[in-house]
Amino acid sequence: MPDLFSDPPYILLILGFAAFFAAVVSTCTGKTFARFRGFVYRAEDPSEFWWVVTIYFLGAVLFFGLFFCKVRAPSN
Repeated sequence: MPDLFSDPPYILLILGFAAFFAAVVSTCTGKTFARFRGFVYRAEDPSEFWWVVTIYFLGAVLFFGLFFCKVRAPSN
């Protein structure tokens, strides 16, 4: 089993997939988890729901971007 903190940094890839999976599941079910508020439902509070889902998607993009920058970075 590879070390999660070794080169390349697989932990960033795993976190990216986890954030993307959470965003997709939240979009499909209409229920997402917001910190300090518990579950937010799309039908009850749509603006808060879409804000949290957007944060999940942006987190996934950030983690994927960091992973690919570290993997594709020129070595010294």
